[in-house]
Amino acid sequence: MASKKDERTYIMIKPDGVQRGLIGDILKRFEQKGFKLVAMKFMQPTEELLAKHYGDLSSKPFFPTLVKFMASSPVVCMVWEGLGVVATGRTMLGETDPGKSNPGTIRGDFCIHIGRNICHGSDSVDSANKEIALWFKEEELVKWTPTEQQWIYE
Repeated sequence: MASKKDERTYIMIKPDGVQRGLIGDILKRFEQKGFKLVAMKFMQPTEELLAKHYGDLSSKPFFPTLVKFMASSPVVCMVWEGLGVVATGRTMLGETDPGKSNPGTIRGDFCIHIGRNICHGSDSVDSANKEIALWFKEEELVKWTPTEQQWIYE
């Protein structure tokens, strides 16, 4: 049975974050927090893949423009692991609407408009598992132990 520190989340840097050169800044925040990167890829997603990813929003009027925007440029797909990573990752990202995000959060520091909020983060462990399986093959998830783990967990 997996321990709580083995919880995983899916984080995606959206086209606006990639185009604005914020990949390193976003990675750095998750690394500095102490989370473990277990998978990452830079890719150009298809509209078909994005429609599956955002399937829960398919009835919303903004769905077609969301999918089109997300397919307009490459994205960075990541899987992060650690204790409470789903909830903490969402807190680190900030509110979906950057205008409601606190300074110090990724969206609070780097975004202004809700339609350009630079990152996606899983909203539950269940959705994280589904999103990870959609974007990554099992063999792409690297099992490793960082040397600093002893300084992060008791």
